[in-house]
Amino acid sequence: MNQTKIESLLETFLNIGSGFVLSLFLWVFIVAPIWNIQVAMSDNFMITCLFTVVSIIRSYFWRRFFNAGIHKAVHKFVKVIFNG
Repeated sequence: MNQTKIESLLETFLNIGSGFVLSLFLWVFIVAPIWNIQVAMSDNFMITCLFTVVSIIRSYFWRRFFNAGIHKAVHKFVKVIFNG
């Protein structure tokens, strides 16, 4: 069953949104203290937001790519290349 574009976008937001929260807490409470990196919380938040937006866009396009069945053509192409 194929996903609609809205369903793909919703899945992407939920996936990346949970990753946003996890990565922000991981950075603030584990990574920064271990390496003694001092950055303002607002900077931590903005950096995490930037990477999150990029991740949402990337995930959405990969989801649409595979949902469209385009990956089948890529597999056929790769098979032709490597099998002669």
